Amino acid sequence: MYKLLLVDDEEDVREGVVREINWEAIGFEVIEKAENGREALEMVERLQPDVVVTDIQMPFMNGLQLAEAVRERFPTIKLIILTGHDEFEYAQKAIKLHIDEYVLKPFSAQELINALLKVKEQIQEEVSHRENVQLLKEHYRKSMPVLKENFLATLMNRKLPRDEVYEKAANYGIELSGSSYVVAVLSIDGVLIHEEDLENRGELAKSVSLKYSEDQALKYFALLNITEEIADKRRLGLVFMHNDQVVVLAARESTDREAALQETMKVLEEVRQNVEKYLKFTLTVGIGTVMKDVTKISYSYEDAVLALDYRLILGNNRMIYIDDVEKRNVEKIRFDDVKEHALTRCIKVGTSQEIRETMDELFQGIEGGVSVKDYQIYLLEILTCILKAAKDSNLNVDEVFGDHFIPFTEINKFTSLEEAKHWLAELCASMMNHIATDRQYTYKNLVEMAKDYTKSHYHEGDITINKVCGHLHISAGYFSSIFKKETKITFVNYLNHIRMEAAKELLRSTDMKALEIAEKVGYADANYFSFSFRKNVGVSPKEYRNNSSKGL
Repeated sequence: MYKLLLVDDEEDVREGVVREINWEAIGFEVIEKAENGREALEMVERLQPDVVVTDIQMPFMNGLQLAEAVRERFPTIKLIILTGHDEFEYAQKAIKLHIDEYVLKPFSAQELINALLKVKEQIQEEVSHRENVQLLKEHYRKSMPVLKENFLATLMNRKLPRDEVYEKAANYGIELSGSSYVVAVLSIDGVLIHEEDLENRGELAKSVSLKYSEDQALKYFALLNITEEIADKRRLGLVFMHNDQVVVLAARESTDREAALQETMKVLEEVRQNVEKYLKFTLTVGIGTVMKDVTKISYSYEDAVLALDYRLILGNNRMIYIDDVEKRNVEKIRFDDVKEHALTRCIKVGTSQEIRETMDELFQGIEGGVSVKDYQIYLLEILTCILKAAKDSNLNVDEVFGDHFIPFTEINKFTSLEEAKHWLAELCASMMNHIATDRQYTYKNLVEMAKDYTKSHYHEGDITINKVCGHLHISAGYFSSIFKKETKITFVNYLNHIRMEAAKELLRSTDMKALEIAEKVGYADANYFSFSFRKNVGVSPKEYRNNSSKGL
């Protein structure tokens, strides 16, 4: 069933349309009826129907003004305009608004049904198009190279869950099975031009050799091709571009780290020699630590990039293995971006259970073989993340943790990892509670400020939710959600309530005319004020005044 809003200022037309059509039979449900455009727009915002059927000529806001407002804010809603022969000028404007269907007055029930069925078909076609499996598959196939490239980039930049790695690798046709993984980054060396060659630089660049070419993209394309060719022949692994450099991801069957490394280095040396011999330029290869876990490939990439920095000391045109230049007895423990993001998210919006689970994950697997120095640095990184989250949340550290809180000296007091983990979890839990309290206070404070502003400005005809949000310096979407959450009503309904209460007070306590009262409470149109008053209070302003004077 598709939801429909019917808008017409003539009650007999509205009731006649509702009565004469078997709505269920054609797949529609009339969820509401409105008698003018302004009332209809409030209903659209509240109910968000699938279709709006509206007359053009109506009081307070005509059908085209309504259509324009709906089209701007709710572009997926279908619009059917009811128009007469003498409204051609309006119809022309309607074309610019991309109205979906027109029904010419006077119309029969069948004519409106035909228009509704056309609109229904449009909706179904749009849904079908978006759900068309074949189209989706074709689009997916065409997007595969980009998706594959994005996946490989993500694999280099951060740690992914194991299931996600294997699932995406299978989807993109990437072979990642192996017992050892090592990443290498191939970077083209700069070319030193001798003084006597400076005058001939232009001619050298035009030569057959790529050595003196200033087109780095062309040189890396040539490097990519030769690396792919050799890697494919030697079954080395994946070769791709990332951050404007050629990256090799080798997945080896060998469980022995040294054997996996030597196999990889042998092929990379072949690449280096071939590039120098045939492409006439040199490159330096940074090689990361061999990883046993597919989820830690990003660590190997990080080490490979770090290894390249050592060419400043060791020189170009060589392979540099990170463990040769930075001696490591065991694999580093790392507090990376993924861990930092998970911990920060947990502190700001998580639960106590999630805090405990996150801490368990941070400390998992670091018990054995970690030096005291690495262990302390790791704790400092976690603590720094916690304090940074406190700063980002504008928390008073002394208020949260106490006046005598000296965090970095606490780390030396722990005699076990379990003790450190418990202490850090307590810090996070305390912060989480303070953030939640402050957030609730902020919500209530914002709502109270909005109410105060509304009570002071309700008499202004141009007061809107956007104007209130501009005053509070927040977005309308954010404000709408917290206002409704705190007050249980929408802002529009609250504004109407304030205006109606003020109008009732003026009707009871003054002799002001309805026109004057309308202006006093923010209505530029006295007729619309009377219409709204009757809708909200149940009687006209005049009847309300008479009843009040009689004590009713």
